[in-house]
Amino acid sequence: MDRTVVAYVIYLVVSIALTVWVARTLSRNGRIFLADVLHGNDKLADAVNHLLVVGFYLVNLGFVTLYLNGDETIEDTRGVFEALSTKLGVVLLVLGAMHLGNVYVLSRIRRRGVMEREQVPPVAPQGWVAPSTGA
Repeated sequence: MDRTVVAYVIYLVVSIALTVWVARTLSRNGRIFLADVLHGNDKLADAVNHLLVVGFYLVNLGFVTLYLNGDETIEDTRGVFEALSTKLGVVLLVLGAMHLGNVYVLSRIRRRGVMEREQVPPVAPQGWVAPSTGA
């Protein structure tokens, strides 16, 4: 079998496995943030979480697929490792950036929900007072 094809297969297997692992981690832990932001509405939290994970998969697997193309033919075993290290390094950087982006978005959503809860007075108003005329 051609070494270039071997490198492609290894690249795809490792990249897809890493994408699935990061997506599951985001899904499991991101749901906690979403449930807090959505005031315990578990069905909505699950739905939003699922949509975020699907988007994560689409973006990352699309990138992995587009980045598969290589211009050079791999001649020896050293070339396999060099090509894999470059491709997998870039995929890991993209996965890390996507992960940090998701964490940032979730924390912003959570912070917004906390601020909205803090704006509600702890006790409902009990009456109305007319403004004084100053005289």
